[in-house]
Amino acid sequence: MLNEIPQSRPDTPLLDKVNNPDDLKLLELDQLAQLAEELRAFLLYSVGKTGGHFGAGLGVVELTIALHYVFDTPNDKLVWDVGHQAYPHKILTGRREQMLTMRQAGGLAAFPNRSESEYDTFGVGHSSTSISAALGMVAAAKVQGKERHNIAIIGDGAMTAGMAFEALNHAGHLDDNILVILNDNNMSISNNVGGLSSYFARMWASKPYNFIRTGSKRVLSKIPPALKAAHRAEEYMKGMVSPGTLFEEIGFNYIGLIDGHDTNGLVDILSNIKTLRGPQLLHIVTQKGKGYIESENDPFGMHALSKIDPGPATQTEPEEAAKEENEEHPPKSASPLSYSEVFGNWLCEVAQYDELTVGITPAMGEGSGMRKFAANFPDRFHDVAIAEQHAVTFAAGMASDGLKPIIAIYSTFLQRGYDQLIHDVALQNLNVMFAIDRAGLVGEDGPTHAGSFDLSYLRCIPNMLVMTPSNEDETHKLLSTGYHFDGPSAIRYPRGKGPGQEIQTGLSPVEIGKAKVRRQGSTVAILAFGSMVNPTLEAAEKLDSTVVDMRFVKPLDKEIIGDMATKHQLLVTIEENSVMGGAGSAVNEFLLASNYQIPVLNLGLPDAFLEHGKVPQMLADVGLDAASICAAIKKKLKDCKIQSEAV
Repeated sequence: MLNEIPQSRPDTPLLDKVNNPDDLKLLELDQLAQLAEELRAFLLYSVGKTGGHFGAGLGVVELTIALHYVFDTPNDKLVWDVGHQAYPHKILTGRREQMLTMRQAGGLAAFPNRSESEYDTFGVGHSSTSISAALGMVAAAKVQGKERHNIAIIGDGAMTAGMAFEALNHAGHLDDNILVILNDNNMSISNNVGGLSSYFARMWASKPYNFIRTGSKRVLSKIPPALKAAHRAEEYMKGMVSPGTLFEEIGFNYIGLIDGHDTNGLVDILSNIKTLRGPQLLHIVTQKGKGYIESENDPFGMHALSKIDPGPATQTEPEEAAKEENEEHPPKSASPLSYSEVFGNWLCEVAQYDELTVGITPAMGEGSGMRKFAANFPDRFHDVAIAEQHAVTFAAGMASDGLKPIIAIYSTFLQRGYDQLIHDVALQNLNVMFAIDRAGLVGEDGPTHAGSFDLSYLRCIPNMLVMTPSNEDETHKLLSTGYHFDGPSAIRYPRGKGPGQEIQTGLSPVEIGKAKVRRQGSTVAILAFGSMVNPTLEAAEKLDSTVVDMRFVKPLDKEIIGDMATKHQLLVTIEENSVMGGAGSAVNEFLLASNYQIPVLNLGLPDAFLEHGKVPQMLADVGLDAASICAAIKKKLKDCKIQSEAV
């Protein structure tokens, strides 16, 4: 048991011999417990150097060892759900010495990635996809006549999503060989709620469960010869003390509950399961953060940590970390707030003002800054677990009956509720507000978590109000504007801290669709959206350009665009969103429809999935830092043969 993060590389003689799963299979069974200890120590050491997720990985060390020990990977396919728990898998599959490059530009990805290793059979990052993907591999193997095992490893948090149950139902119908391992640590990123999680928790504390747990190894060692004969008797028992009946009814053979930290027991059980035919569900119980005292005591707070620099160690959830370096100007105050904190404070303020206000989140309450709201207004806080589609329609039902729901959600995860956003909210023109966090690039978590597309996929929806604040005060104002708006609204803001702008009190809205000129200049007018306003202002000082903080993507301030087009020789749009179909495209559409004849330069994220790295460097690489903005505008002026004294 470790009580601190190793600052120097721990001694790992067994682990050093394991460069791939074939090496792992050369170890004796009684050596696996020591390997697990070494793997835990190395995992803590490496994540301490790079930052990243480690709580889930600590919980599946024994399972990961057992899976690679028993199965013939990569021929046998392991599909890890979400991927937070896949760091031990990476270490055991030839990437041990690369772990110190984790989440760095050009280094290992934060999640399983098919281009990174043949052992990463499916790219993940969003939850609840593993069973569907593994079942697709089952079908592919059958068509191609391949003999192999297909295993999906999914946590109890991911199992709360409907997609997981859709896949389970289909697997039971196909009645083919697939193993689903349900890793029950009674924890997702935020605490699970709902019937399934409560059922697990009650079961965990029950006397029958503990009796079965201690005797499970003895019983399960006899599974191959005795399973069919004992099945009917076991089914009644499972229904009494576990969720086994649920899985049995849709066609799975349920096996559990099993101690997920007993390596030898897991090897024995998995070896037996390999001989079984049809859909199998193995239910194991693990402890998130196993082996590291601080993580065991605080599994949410220690879900992940930031890179530990020399000196006193500081561990935080990276999605709330202060190290976000995506601002170009020094802060105007000593302690600027994160955008999540601005939202959380505003939500408490509006809830105090209006008792019809409710807050909803699909397992993102902590990261979205809703902790204070949940504590102060528990009856009006709803964490629906990992169920984005349900969250949106749940809010629509509330709005249809007079409440004012506000959904806190990350940009990348709102994509999962897109049909519900269109069909259940916008089509009915309901008063649902979307507070969209992590818009734009998110850095080390990479393309699975980047919010690169929300402006594009939101602005095409009728009835939507779409807003892009440029600092903390604008965020507060536009949140209030969305709250007062009669219809669906969305406000998107980046990860990390703002530039330090003082927030004015009050809940008064701004005029809908009204932009704001931040700097007067000549020749070039730059229409900047959201997070790009600050680097644009820096570039404009060198170019003597006009800068407009557009604020609104839908509706656009057409009057100010027309005025800029009349008084300048070049219009530039800039956004931290896909340039295809984004805010710049909206400006282009207006100019074309209104017959304005002026050169236009659209700057934004390119038509590509951007790999992980530091946000400032990523922005520079795609031409969205101040220096690149200057260079792009100068080139456009030269190409259009426009004379500018500043250039």
